[in-house]
Amino acid sequence: MIEFRNVSKEFPDGTLAVQEFDLVIPSHKTTVFVGSSGCGKTTLLRMINRMVDATAGVIEIDGEDIAQRGAVALRRSIGYVMQNSGLMPHFTVADNIATVPILNGVKRKDARARALELMDTVGLDRSMAERYPSQLSGGQQQRVGVARGLAADPNILLMDEPFGAVDPIVRAELQQELLRLQRDVAKTIVFVTHDIDEAFLLGDQVVILEVGARIAQVGSPSEIIENPANDFVSHFIGAEKGKRALHLRETAHGTVVVDSDGRTQGALVVDATGYAEGNAEP
Repeated sequence: MIEFRNVSKEFPDGTLAVQEFDLVIPSHKTTVFVGSSGCGKTTLLRMINRMVDATAGVIEIDGEDIAQRGAVALRRSIGYVMQNSGLMPHFTVADNIATVPILNGVKRKDARARALELMDTVGLDRSMAERYPSQLSGGQQQRVGVARGLAADPNILLMDEPFGAVDPIVRAELQQELLRLQRDVAKTIVFVTHDIDEAFLLGDQVVILEVGARIAQVGSPSEIIENPANDFVSHFIGAEKGKRALHLRETAHGTVVVDSDGRTQGALVVDATGYAEGNAEP
């Protein structure tokens, strides 16, 4: 479990990026920080592995104050995946994945064997092990980044807009891959995005942030969609427009689900018990 208690961060130029932030991040679940650019979500993420140190307050992992741990040891115990993969261009795929285990003292042979296993886990063919990042597509590079983040078998995986630089089709594939991966490995994942649809798809707990990392609302996707805390949240999630404002329309071929712009989102199917089930997106 990760806990923020009265955490603030002020940068040297006087910018107050985070102000008196309190939150409990549950173990083995995916928590998503979502908000507009500049709201402090990436700063919050980077404070967990001390890439950014808090100005005030306490951050604990399983009851231990991270300020009492060495920053380098802490970072090597936490997986980290960034937007542009951050791969070392002069290392092969296998060597990129094996980097942290080797730094932690694992024998090179064992680290490379683990790298190959992780390539299987993230859906990369082992034939790519000796390729360099420049020889991979954007989606493949991101999969390598995820594998590298998992290489030391961390309890915590931090993901800073990891799918933001790929095209929509690849992004959708990577999102589904992450959902599958989380079902298999059940890590404590903290994910940053500015895309509310991505947040609702991936998050068990979604934290909607305003400027200064002020929490506008925290809850499950269903809780937030069904009960927006205020006008800011309602506007941010698009509760009153688009595909979240759904209604039914009768057609010659049955009942369809339509959004507020008149676009069909799916069909309504009634089973033998009379239960209606829509296949539209939530």
